[in-house]
Amino acid sequence: MKEVTINRKYKDSVFRMLFDSKEELLSLYNAVNGTHYDNVDDLEINTLEDGVLMKMKNDISFVFGFELNLYEHQSTKCGNMALRFLIYVSNLFAGITEKEDLYGSKLIKIPTPRFVVFYNGEGEMEDKSYYRLSDHFEKEIIPPELELTVTVININENRNPDIMDACKTLKDYSIFVAKIRKYAKIMSIEEAVKIAIDECINEDILADFLRKQRAEVFEMSILEYNEELHLKNVHQDGYEEGVVKGEAKGKKTIDRLYSWLKDLNRTDDIIRAVGNESVQNELLEEYRKAHNNSEK
Repeated sequence: MKEVTINRKYKDSVFRMLFDSKEELLSLYNAVNGTHYDNVDDLEINTLEDGVLMKMKNDISFVFGFELNLYEHQSTKCGNMALRFLIYVSNLFAGITEKEDLYGSKLIKIPTPRFVVFYNGEGEMEDKSYYRLSDHFEKEIIPPELELTVTVININENRNPDIMDACKTLKDYSIFVAKIRKYAKIMSIEEAVKIAIDECINEDILADFLRKQRAEVFEMSILEYNEELHLKNVHQDGYEEGVVKGEAKGKKTIDRLYSWLKDLNRTDDIIRAVGNESVQNELLEEYRKAHNNSEK
């Protein structure tokens, strides 16, 4: 099986660092699937680091038990995960089957793909939810001839306790992120991350990892928090801009309708549609003036 070349220029993350080893990945796999495998030699990491689109890299992918598992971590909601996973898995399968004869008569076997997103954003989300590739299709076909289902697991504190209790590293990561967010509300992000790291070490939460990787985790956590905040602001700015444009378009449409009804002397319809008594009186007075002028 072809191993995908690693691109070290790609921005790493705390989540990726935590699950960079086979031992931690197998623990995460067991937690997600309710299994108890312990042979790490059966697990092969093949994370895609050099995709067709430079900004689109998957967090973690590995083959285990004839399954190709693609794991992503998200701190903001993304409705396009199914489409992104399609691109990821296509690139991975292209690498896996590179030396195979795709035009031959022999059936080529590939590992069964499975797609999971670990979500720990502040937006409301169920313990588990699902994205489907067919939701992107402009034309609905039942059943869809191409489907891909993504399972989204909420890993915030006090969510999915069975999964969190089965993987201590995942649970500890959730606590660490929660501490940063809590302190960032009352102090600078730099100070919040520093205090969160100190507290976690004292409480034996990711203690060894934070002691060894303190400087890198400090920088990454600040970067990830600011990136998350930036995406929220972009979303909010886009929402507000959309509201303004929507209101302007709506007013223009209403003005046209009003002019059309007025030209047809359907003032009663205008008044009933408005519903506001003071506005009704203004429209009625305007109608009377217009009517009187036309009689003169």
